[in-house]
Amino acid sequence: MPSRPPAEPRPVPDWAEQAWRYALCLVISAVVWGSVAGVEWREQRGLLVAEVVLGVAAYVAVWFRRRAPVPVALAVAAMSAVSGIAAGPATLAAVSVATHRITWQVVTVGVANFVAAQTYADVAPFTHHDPLITVGVNLAVNAGMMGWGLYLGSRRELLRNLRSRAERAETEQDLRLAQARSTERARIAREMHDVLAHRITQVSMHAGALAFRDDLDSERLRAGLEQIQGQANDALHELRDVLGVLRDDADGQQSAQPQPTYADIPTLVAEARALGLDVDFVDDVDASSSVPPATGRAVYRIVQEGLTNARKHAPGSVVAISSIGDPDTGITVRLANSLAHRSAGAPGAGLGLVGLRERAELRGGRLDHRTDGSTFVLEAWLPWTA
Repeated sequence: MPSRPPAEPRPVPDWAEQAWRYALCLVISAVVWGSVAGVEWREQRGLLVAEVVLGVAAYVAVWFRRRAPVPVALAVAAMSAVSGIAAGPATLAAVSVATHRITWQVVTVGVANFVAAQTYADVAPFTHHDPLITVGVNLAVNAGMMGWGLYLGSRRELLRNLRSRAERAETEQDLRLAQARSTERARIAREMHDVLAHRITQVSMHAGALAFRDDLDSERLRAGLEQIQGQANDALHELRDVLGVLRDDADGQQSAQPQPTYADIPTLVAEARALGLDVDFVDDVDASSSVPPATGRAVYRIVQEGLTNARKHAPGSVVAISSIGDPDTGITVRLANSLAHRSAGAPGAGLGLVGLRERAELRGGRLDHRTDGSTFVLEAWLPWTA
């Protein structure tokens, strides 16, 4: 018979629950004592007084059953051996002990109540008293009483377990939601940075160049401003693409253009060259196998961030890009640029490389950046099927 952990607090009944318990005790007391009350009034006034005094004492004592269940149950059982009025409180105290489902307590209190019931059957002036019937009735009543307490204890434990599981599941759900929100915020920040940093850096560099040039005529100045406007428009278009991927339309169709893949890297390199960056790109990836879209997009973002950093912090340097890989070994991409032309350039928070490392690790790869002499090196490896 399992027992409930003693440190776990038991629920405290409210006044309504206490009221119906005491009402049931009064009914039991009336049934037991009612059959002998008249005879005691006429013939045994001393026993009548003892019944009333012990019965009142039992009703007072049973109120404290939650503080000391077994001692109170045994004391009230002893009172019920002389007082039929104490039979109600004795029943309540015994059932309360049985709800704890501790074997020795149930057996001890059950035996005590059975002995007390047998004793009262001999003490009280019952008009009809058959010993065999009395023993059978007392056994059945006490067994039912303790069995009811065991059932209540099991039911309470089941409800406690279900409530605990529900609370634990709710807590775990809250943690999962919080983690999902954090992951989604990081993903959105990563996508926004990868897409916008490249374009905004171009806008910043061109605007800075125009601000320092005081020898431009109106036509060249207008051409420079148009180029900045075009780059800003490209940034807006790519921003809409990202938002379209993050949030589908109501009909389930995405409003964004397809995301870049590995095949778009030559276009990215050509665009960087058109903007004045000296880029040397060597592509040794197995041409017979198509790079998976997710892996290709990750490589594209790494190259894009590398070009952005070179343009921002080392304008005028040569950027050497190489990529090699196949379905068996994965893809390794390496970007290197000289630090001899280091410049303050556009402001940066250093979040791009952090986002790239997160992107690579989420794909099961790795990313490293280091300074090799006067050369800055950005190198990443990604599995073919991320």
